[in-house]
Amino acid sequence: MAAPIEFDGADRAAVMVMLLGEEEAARLLAGLSPEELRRLGTKMCELGEIGPTAIADAIASFADSASQSGISAHGRIDDVRRIMTGALGEVKADSIMRRVAPPENAPRNPALEIAQWLEPDVLIPLIQDEHPQAIAVLLVQLEPATAAAVLAGLPEDLHTPVVHRIASLGPVSPEAIAILEETLAAKIAGTHGIRKLTMGGVREAAEIMNSAARSMEKRVIPGLNKLDKQLARDIESEMFKFEHLLDLDTQTIGQLLREIESEVLIDALKGLEEAQREVFFGAMSNRAADGLRDEIEERGRIKRADVDAAQKAIVATAKRLAADGTIIVGGADDDYV
Repeated sequence: MAAPIEFDGADRAAVMVMLLGEEEAARLLAGLSPEELRRLGTKMCELGEIGPTAIADAIASFADSASQSGISAHGRIDDVRRIMTGALGEVKADSIMRRVAPPENAPRNPALEIAQWLEPDVLIPLIQDEHPQAIAVLLVQLEPATAAAVLAGLPEDLHTPVVHRIASLGPVSPEAIAILEETLAAKIAGTHGIRKLTMGGVREAAEIMNSAARSMEKRVIPGLNKLDKQLARDIESEMFKFEHLLDLDTQTIGQLLREIESEVLIDALKGLEEAQREVFFGAMSNRAADGLRDEIEERGRIKRADVDAAQKAIVATAKRLAADGTIIVGGADDDYV
């Protein structure tokens, strides 16, 4: 007998949507953001055969959660807005809330909203002749992967100034939003809005750069260093990747390894050269290191996607420990904080 499927929240949501009728499901999905739709669609496609027991478990989980307590309607819109802002940032949350709970006479940015649903190859010709500031304002409103694809499709001489402006946008005037809205509206539809929005920042720039090709990072970061050395350092810190762990000292690696499951570590190290693995082996006892070497060898070939997922999980743990103050990420050269 096959082992029962262990569902997480996204799995259960996918099952519940598939249990709905086509019309009801369409209405529900219409209220989701592009990223939520992508996540949910991926789960729906990946789940495969779902037996009656798994369906009952998903339904029971939702029912049990709903039965524990009521949900007050007082201040609901404000509560949802805070949740959305915490998860997505002010700009994206504001865009979603304007669609799901628009206040009376609220200014709208229909062209900007439409742009969030367009593919990179459609967006690139719309903005490639625009000023880097206007391009930056648009890119921070897109999902990082989409923004990275758009950035990659622009002329190379725009890459560095656009990323620089993304990282240092701060408050954006209503006039700037209006100009961008009018430009897009002339090509796709709508009218311009007037709200002053706080956009961009180091995190948004780093997310876009993390989704971009490595060659772009090697080109843009040196360019940013010439424009603003501290800003370049801040972006690099937010862009912390698995390779950066190789620069940590033995004690810090040891603290990190105590938080990592063996299976995750094995998958992550499969993607490294032997010399790079020694950084991690050196933080273990000889017996533990020899055992890990044997397990890596026995694992055989695994998918690159599994290696990437394991390495991202370890980086996430390192960032969490750094935020908690358990470990210090970076060295005396202050390249990372």
